[in-house]
Amino acid sequence: MVTNRSDLHVNHLLYTLPRQEWEALSQYFELVRLRAGELLTDSGQRIVHVYFPTTSVVSLLSLLEDGATVEFAEVGNEGLVGIPVVTGGETMPSRVEVRSPGFAYRIPARVLRSELSHLPALQRVTLLYVQAVLTQIAQTAACNRHHSLNEQLCRWLLLAIDRMSSNELVITQQVIANMLGVRREGVTEAAGKLEDLGLIHHSRGHITVLDRSGLERHSCECYKLVKREYDRLLPALAEVHV
Repeated sequence: MVTNRSDLHVNHLLYTLPRQEWEALSQYFELVRLRAGELLTDSGQRIVHVYFPTTSVVSLLSLLEDGATVEFAEVGNEGLVGIPVVTGGETMPSRVEVRSPGFAYRIPARVLRSELSHLPALQRVTLLYVQAVLTQIAQTAACNRHHSLNEQLCRWLLLAIDRMSSNELVITQQVIANMLGVRREGVTEAAGKLEDLGLIHHSRGHITVLDRSGLERHSCECYKLVKREYDRLLPALAEVHV
């Protein structure tokens, strides 16, 4: 049971809820630690828990027949993992895997499904979040098809640090290659170009963003479109208090 929302463990969706709705839900929440690489739900599995990340970052992955996976969306403290529960489904069409370790609030899917009809603010903020995620998914598909690997890497890095408390990512180039659906050698070359420009520093298993503004300038329009949609929708969540 969670009784308060400390600054250390804040999820933006939950933080916007009116106190009475938070109190109605808090008895069902559990604060859990998520490990890097942990599989939360596999493709086609029934959703048992819905997660609201606080300091962790989770990848939504499309699983191909040959076993390869490609990331089409990422979730941090701005959102939730388990959208089908909000929209009326019971199973996850994609693989859900923890990319960056940290904490998350967890609630049984059956409880959230039941409470949504009684809590209008929760229902509204989760549906607004679904709209933002759909933009991220659509723009990721367009980016992967039409833009250079350098631009894709910039977009991916920016979205990643938006969901973290620091500019350092503990991640290998092979994992990034898997997320983008490209060869590791391509990521190595693209990362080297960004480092030569003074935008990032990369070493084995670590990437540090040194110049965020520069990274944004070298990114394609996809990052700006996704961020604009999140910025447009997430501040609007505060209106549920009115």
